[in-house]
Amino acid sequence: MSLINTNKHIVIIAHSLAEFQSALKNYTTSESIIGLVPTMGALHEGHASLIRSAKESCDFVIVTVFVNPTQFNNAEDLSAYPKTEKQDVELLKSLACDLVFFPSYEDIYPSDYKFPGINLGFLDQTMEGSLRPGHFQGVCQVVYRLFQLTKPTKAFFGLKDFQQVSVIQYMTNHFQLPIEIIPCKTSRNENGLALSSRNLRLSETQKTEALILHKTLIQAYKNAFSLTPLEVKKNAEQTILESPLKLEYVEVVNPITLENLEDKWCSNARMCIVAYAGEVRLIDNMEIRE
Repeated sequence: MSLINTNKHIVIIAHSLAEFQSALKNYTTSESIIGLVPTMGALHEGHASLIRSAKESCDFVIVTVFVNPTQFNNAEDLSAYPKTEKQDVELLKSLACDLVFFPSYEDIYPSDYKFPGINLGFLDQTMEGSLRPGHFQGVCQVVYRLFQLTKPTKAFFGLKDFQQVSVIQYMTNHFQLPIEIIPCKTSRNENGLALSSRNLRLSETQKTEALILHKTLIQAYKNAFSLTPLEVKKNAEQTILESPLKLEYVEVVNPITLENLEDKWCSNARMCIVAYAGEVRLIDNMEIRE
């Protein structure tokens, strides 16, 4: 365990479960409001915004950095996931994070650990769930374990992964965990591209091409005033198909159930888009019906 003193604020770096538990015991009390920001590293401004939100409402902020293998369907995608620990620590120092935990696989999944399991129903059968079997079970497995270890009061997740936030909220309610899930708006660059660790794998040309995702969402918001959900979806699909990106899906969904909308709108309807820029899978979404 190392202590980094920056501007009179101590940032604790833990690389083992024992170090982490010692720090948690020594620097928090039963009255502390603990905020958790789970990440897979390769941190960027999107993660920074989550940490700032946590700092505003919590006494003690924990950031975990763990690339969770159980939520990857593609071994190549797992091996290609960027690992930037040194840069991540520098960013976390600048944000005055309190405790950073870099757990090992054995810390998260000891041989005697057993996830209780959960039936996610339709949440696990649509969009990402249908295309990436087992992905959300892996997400629930690791988040449940992180909740178990960190015992947070609040946990902060970015809405760029909208379906994931829905799944985590459902899991939290299902197990009646005393944790408040705080969804945070998607962070974008100055051109509107949703910030993602995967963006590190994009060429400059691909970053420009990827802007069509946000432009499509903005147009969908405008179209929602006069068209049905199905018409808005078809227009968005056509826009992506005419771009350099390879479309995987566009859906307009109920924000709670994630059921597809066709003829009638509901409050806070959301459009979700997934497309490829080269080999890089990009996701984006936006509320298009207030």
